[in-house]
Amino acid sequence: MHPPFSMIFFTTLAGAAQGLLLVLVGIQLAVQWRLAEAPQALFTTGAAVILVFSAIGLVAATFHLGRPMRAWRSAAMWRTSWLSREVIVLPAFMAAVAAWGGLHWMGTPSMVAAILAAALALLLYLCTGMIYAAVKAIRQWATPLTPLNYALLGISSGMLLATALTAWLAPQFAPTLAKLTICLIIAGALTRGATLWRNLRLVPTTTTQTAIGVRHPKVEQKAQGAMAGSFNTREFFHGRTPQTVAAIRWTSALLGFAFPVLALALAPAATSAALLAMLFVIQWIGMLAERWSFFAEGQHPQNLYYRSRS
Repeated sequence: MHPPFSMIFFTTLAGAAQGLLLVLVGIQLAVQWRLAEAPQALFTTGAAVILVFSAIGLVAATFHLGRPMRAWRSAAMWRTSWLSREVIVLPAFMAAVAAWGGLHWMGTPSMVAAILAAALALLLYLCTGMIYAAVKAIRQWATPLTPLNYALLGISSGMLLATALTAWLAPQFAPTLAKLTICLIIAGALTRGATLWRNLRLVPTTTTQTAIGVRHPKVEQKAQGAMAGSFNTREFFHGRTPQTVAAIRWTSALLGFAFPVLALALAPAATSAALLAMLFVIQWIGMLAERWSFFAEGQHPQNLYYRSRS
C-alpha cells in the first residue's frame, strides 16, 4: 500500500501523546497513594504537551481526507466502522485531557478525570490499530499484532517523552522511567519483529494464474492496459524499490529501537532533560520509518494486476 504521510504523522504523534498521558496518570496514582511527591507543573505541562501533539496529529490527519470540510461525516458509521469510532474517541480524549490538566492547574486534581483520560487513551490505541487489523483483504495487517504494536510503540514513545519531562520537572522519577522505557522499547521491538517475520512468510492465496484461470507455470504481464498511472497504481503500491524498503526498515530498527535502548542503558541516571528530549526526537524519526514500513507492507490483491506497468 502507499504510505500516507498524514496518517504516519498522526499515528506517531498521537500515539506518543497517549503514552505520555498513561505515564502521568501512573505518577498521579503514586502521588495519590503517598508513594511519591510530584509538582503540579509536571501534570499541567504534560497536559499541554499531550494536547499540542494530539492537535498537530489531528490537523495532519485531515490532509488524508478528500474533502476536509466534510470530516464530521466520518463519525456517522460508528456502529460498524473503527475509523468512525476513532474520530469520536480522539476529541473525547483531548477533552478529557484538557479537563484533567485544568483540574491540576486549579490545584484540585481528580483521579476520576485521570482514569477517564487513561481509558480513552487505551481505547484510542484499539480503534487506531483495528482500522487496519479489520481489513481482511490485506493479510499483513489483519492480525491482533497490529493494535498491540500500535499500543506498545506509542506507549514506549510516550514513556521516553515522560522521562525527558520528569528529568526537567521531577528528576526523582527519571531513572525509573528510563528503565521502564528500555523494557517497553524491547517489548515493542519483539512484537514488531514478530509481525515482520509473519508477513515475510505469508503464502499468497491468489496468483496471476488463479486470477485469470490459467494453469501455465509462467505468466508474464507486459502492460497494465493503460497509457498512464491511475488511482490504483498510486494508492495500492508504494512504488519504492526493495532496496529502499530495506533501508527504511533498518532505519526504523536502529533509530526507533536499538539506539534509544543503548543510549538509556549507558546513561541510567537520565539526568539531562535536553539530551532525553533529543533522544525522543531521534526515536520519533525511527517511528516514522516504522510506520512507513507498516503501511508499505500491506499487499492488496489488486497489485497482481496494477503493479505491473509497461
